[in-house]
Amino acid sequence: MVDLNTLPRRRYTNGPTALEHLERLSTQLGGPQIWIKRDDQLGLTQGGNKTRKLEFLIADALAQGADTLVTAGGVQSNHCRLTLSAARREGLECHLVLEEDLGSDGAPIPADAGGNPPEHTGNFLLFDLLGADSTEVHPNGSDLIARATELAGELEAQGRNPYVIPVGGSNVIGALGYVDCAQELLAQFAEVGLDVSSIVAPSGSAGMQAGLVAGLHAAGSLIPVVGINVSRTQEDQEPKIVNLVDEVASFLHLPLVPRDRSLGLGDYFGTGYALPTPEMVEAVRLFAQTQGILLDPVYTGKAAAGLIDLVRQGRFESDDNVVFIHSGGVPGLYARAGAFA
Repeated sequence: MVDLNTLPRRRYTNGPTALEHLERLSTQLGGPQIWIKRDDQLGLTQGGNKTRKLEFLIADALAQGADTLVTAGGVQSNHCRLTLSAARREGLECHLVLEEDLGSDGAPIPADAGGNPPEHTGNFLLFDLLGADSTEVHPNGSDLIARATELAGELEAQGRNPYVIPVGGSNVIGALGYVDCAQELLAQFAEVGLDVSSIVAPSGSAGMQAGLVAGLHAAGSLIPVVGINVSRTQEDQEPKIVNLVDEVASFLHLPLVPRDRSLGLGDYFGTGYALPTPEMVEAVRLFAQTQGILLDPVYTGKAAAGLIDLVRQGRFESDDNVVFIHSGGVPGLYARAGAFA
C-alpha cells in the first residue's frame, strides 16, 4: 500500500462508496457473479468518478494559491460539472471551455422542435444552475486545452490566479484518486471475503484506469483491470493508459508496472465518443430493469455493453466475481434520450 495521507487532499465524500452484488443481473446473464462499485454516489453534484480526482486536484490548486479554475470538456462533460461543483464548494471562480456534440451523422446536433439548443439539458443545464463564471462552446475537434491555457493567461492578466485542470482531470495528481480507490476496493473485498477475478471499468481519458492499475500494483494485487474504451481503438488507447500508469508509479516511487496490466478493449465505442450504439442501449435497459440502476450512455453504458459481451463470449467462469466500476455520468442520460426512443 502507499500512504496518500501526506499529500494535500480535500474530502467531498463521507466514507467509501457502496460495493453491491448484482444478483438479478448475474442470474439473467448466467454468471459470472457481477458486483458494482457505486462511484456514481460520490459527493459533489450528482456524483461520479471525477470527484475522487478532484479531491487531490483542488487541494493542489489551493496549495498553489489559486482563486480560479479553468477546465475543458464536451458540452455534456461530467468532469466540468463536478469541477464547477467543487469550485462552488470552495468559493473559487470556474471557467469552462466546451466542445459541441456531434450527431450520428457527424454533424452538429440540431435544435429541438421548440428551438432549444441541444446542449441545454443534462450537464449543460447544471453548468447554468451551478453558475459557471463563463462557458465557451467551440466546434467539435477544437484544441480545448490550448484555449483553456490561453484563457488562463487572460484571467491572469486581469489579476486572477488560475489553475488549469486537464480534460477528465486525468493527470498524475488526478489519478491519485483512483490509487486511493484501489485501496478502498481491496479493503471491501477483504471485509466480505470476496475473491475477485477482474475489475471492469470505462476507459476514456484514462485517469481512473491508470490510478486503479497503479494502486493495485502498489498493494501487490494481481487483479486485472479490464478497460472498455469509450472513444478509441485498443491500439490508440493503451499507450495513453501505459504512459499515465508509468507517471503515477514514478510519482509514488513504485516498481515498474508490467505493460500487460494496461488493457483497453476497443470493440465497444461504436462510431465515436458519445455516439450511441444498440449494445449500449441494451446494457442501459438491462441494468435499469434488473437492478434499478441507471447508467449513462457515454461511459458506463458502453462499458457495460462490453462487460455483457465478454460474459456472453465466455470470458469469465460462471462462479467468477467480476466488479464493474460505475463511474457516474447519469445527467448525460437526459441529454441523449433520443437514443432510447
